[in-house]
This record gives sequence, structure tokens and C-alpha cells, in this order.
Amino acid sequence: MKPKAKAEGGFGEVLKIFVSAFFIAFLIRSFAYEPFSIPSGSMQPTLEIGDTLFVSKFAYGYGPYSIPFVRLPFEGRIWGEDAKRGDIIVFKLPTDPSTDYIKRIIGLPGDTVQVRDGLLYLNDNPVPREFVGDSLEFFSGIRIPRQVFIEDLPDAEPYAIHEQGPGEPLDNTRLFKVPANHYFVMGDNRDGSQDSRVFSKVGYIPAENIVGRAERIFYSVEEGEPWWQFWRWGEVMRTERTFMSVYAEPDL
Repeated sequence: MKPKAKAEGGFGEVLKIFVSAFFIAFLIRSFAYEPFSIPSGSMQPTLEIGDTLFVSKFAYGYGPYSIPFVRLPFEGRIWGEDAKRGDIIVFKLPTDPSTDYIKRIIGLPGDTVQVRDGLLYLNDNPVPREFVGDSLEFFSGIRIPRQVFIEDLPDAEPYAIHEQGPGEPLDNTRLFKVPANHYFVMGDNRDGSQDSRVFSKVGYIPAENIVGRAERIFYSVEEGEPWWQFWRWGEVMRTERTFMSVYAEPDL
């Protein structure tokens, strides 16, 4: 009988370890950092398809969507600081809270935002940008030409954006005035991003919809490669992007 008791004890210990590890991972993901994989090219050239990021859950405090798979029964946010211009955030889509988006904050509460002939205007002032060259963006194996600019929002670090060229659908918008407790967000791939300019789908982002602030790339694999095939990481990983800050100075 003793060997049986020992076997039962061994299974119990394994179960305890498994439950403890799951609980610790759940706490980290809920209150510290949550991984987020980039599924589209809407934030190129800053973020590439195949990047997996650490998203800080405590940067702006905690809101109804801070805990994965659960909507907490309160409104607003507790603790933390307000989001800033230039921050890259993961948020729940206002028109479909089951969907996560990632974009850059352009307008704060009270700001006016407009795009005129492809140029971004903030509070009726053009946001400075500098043309730095042409680039080829690879999307599903297709090479798409892009113009690359460095944009310089007030009170934010400069960052790179992609433009396809003049005459694109979102190159001219109405004037947006950001309401209290909301943000206006845009993708860095300006002609390939569905963002606050598309009011019927995205619009203004309530502060309580923010999941967290993107911080650092954990690892990155080539587009189309499964991230979970860790035994192939040596072949498909973009090592130059590993542990890179998403706010690093553009390397162009």
C-alpha cells in the first residue's frame, strides 16, 4: 500500500505546482505585463507582423478590461497615470470589446485632430515631419512602395511613419474634437490603418477601454511563421528586434 500512497502524493505535488504556476502567470498577466502579438501591418514601420510585445498593465492603472477574458464591474480607471501623446496602447475596440487593437495616441482629451492632404494637424497646427526616403513594405509576399517620414508630436519622442502617397481614402478627414476621458489614435502606417479616423468602426477610445501600454518587443519572427515553433526560432527569429523598445529611435 505504501507505494500507492507515494504515487498519489507525487501526483498531488505535480498538480500543486501546475496550479501555482498557472496562478502566478495569471497574476502577472493581469497586473504586470501581458504579451500581445502583432497581427497586421497597421503600425509599420514601428511594429512588424510577427512581433510579440510586453504590454504594461500598471502604466495607466487598472480598468474594466485589465483582467484577461473578464470585464470588471466598474467604470473608469483606478491608480496609474493618464496616457500621453505618442504612447502606443492596446485597447478594446469600442464597437467590439472582444477585439484588441494597437495604435499610437495622437490626440488627448480636448485636442482637435484633422488630416489635410495627408498631413496631420493637431489643434489646428501642422505636426512637423521630415521625409527621410522610400521603402518597400512586404505584405503577404507582395512588395509595396512606401514613403518614410519622421513625425514629431508635441511632448513625444519622434517616430517613423509610412505613407503610400497622395489621394488615399484617409488623407482628408473632418475636424475631430476629442471628448473628456477619450483619446484619438492612429496607426503609423497611415494609409494602411483602420483607426480613430474611421469613426463608424473605431472612433474615440474611452480611457477605460485601454488594456495597457506597449513597452518592449519580447521576440519577433518572420511574417507567416508560427511563433510557437520555438525549435525553429534560430531560423525565423528577427534577432535584431529582440527586447527592442517600441519607443527606440527609428533606425532608417
